[in-house]
Amino acid sequence: MNNPHEILLRPILSERASEMSERRGQVTFRVLPHANKDQIRQAVQTVYGVKVLKVRTSITHGKVKRRGQSTGRRPNTKKAMVQLAAGDTIDFFAAE
Repeated sequence: MNNPHEILLRPILSERASEMSERRGQVTFRVLPHANKDQIRQAVQTVYGVKVLKVRTSITHGKVKRRGQSTGRRPNTKKAMVQLAAGDTIDFFAAE
């Protein structure tokens, strides 16, 4: 298994992700494309010290982009929506 800090690339802090966090207790992360649900669950529990109930994953395929005559492709990304146990929260903006 990879280092837990390598599996969780970064949290997704969009308006929709914030709403899911407040209403449903879900936190969204950008993760490695080859990470499976068990690895994501263990990484979140290790790094943040919370209990994870469920993990859902989604793969977004990269778009083809053009600049002039040359074309390129953005990379595929994977995100994980992590359901936390009742009472557990992760505060990304906490001042230490």
